[in-house]
Amino acid sequence: MSDFQNKTAIITGGSGSIGYTTALELAEAGANILLVDIDEEALKEKESAAKKENLNISYVVADVSKPRDVKNYVDTCIERYGKIDYFFDNAGIEGKVAPLQDYPDDIFDKVMEVNVKGTYLGMKHVIPKIEDGGSIVITSSVAGLQGSPKMVPYITSKHAVIGIMRTAALELGDRNINVNCVNPGSVDNRMMRSLEDGVNPGHGDDVKKAYESTIPLGRYATPEDISHMVCFLFSDKASYANGQTFVVDGGMKA
Repeated sequence: MSDFQNKTAIITGGSGSIGYTTALELAEAGANILLVDIDEEALKEKESAAKKENLNISYVVADVSKPRDVKNYVDTCIERYGKIDYFFDNAGIEGKVAPLQDYPDDIFDKVMEVNVKGTYLGMKHVIPKIEDGGSIVITSSVAGLQGSPKMVPYITSKHAVIGIMRTAALELGDRNINVNCVNPGSVDNRMMRSLEDGVNPGHGDDVKKAYESTIPLGRYATPEDISHMVCFLFSDKASYANGQTFVVDGGMKA
C-alpha cells in the first residue's frame, strides 16, 4: 500500500460505495479525508464508522451542482486540514432507463447538472487551492467510451467529463498536477441495482446475470476494485500518468 501520511483528499459522492471505499483505503494509509455528499444521514454513518477505526474522515453536506456549496466544501477542507493534495471528483447519478425520444427533460437536466456541472464546479474551485504536485481523478465510466441504449444523459455526461479531464491535464502540467479519469465497468452497488431494474423491472437478477456473461472475468467489479485504481493514480507510482482514461471493467471492452 502507498503511503499517504499527512496528505489530504476531498472525495465527492463520499457516501456512495466507490467514494467511501476509496476514503477508507486512503485513510488507512494515513490520509485526511473530507467526504462530500448531499445525503447527510449517510455521511454521519460513514463518519461514525470511520471514527471507530481511528480514521481521520469528516464530512460536509453539499449539492455539487451549486457553486456556493462547492466553494464551501473546498474552503472547509482548507480550514480543517490546511491543504488539498488529492481530489476525487466522483459524485454522479444514473438517471432512469428510457428511450431517447421519451426521456424526461427534467431528469436529463438533473443528470447533467450533477455529473457534468458538478464535476466542472469541483475542478473550478479545487484547482486554485490544490497543492502543486497534487493529483485529481474524475470518475467517468465505460459509458464515457461507448454508447448504450436508453441511457442518453448518463452516456452524454460520462463522455463530457473526459473532456473536462483532458482540458485540465493540459492546463495543470506546469504545476506538476496530474489529472486522469477512472472508467469503471459494472460495479456491484446501488447504482447497478437501479439500472438492472430499469432495464427489466422486477427481474434485475436476470439482467445482472446477462451483463456478467459479457465480462471476461465473469463478475461485476467490487468497489475495492475501483478504489485500488484511484489510489494508484493518486500515488507517486502514477506520477507520469496524465490526461488518460483508466478502464476497470474486467475486460468487457477488450
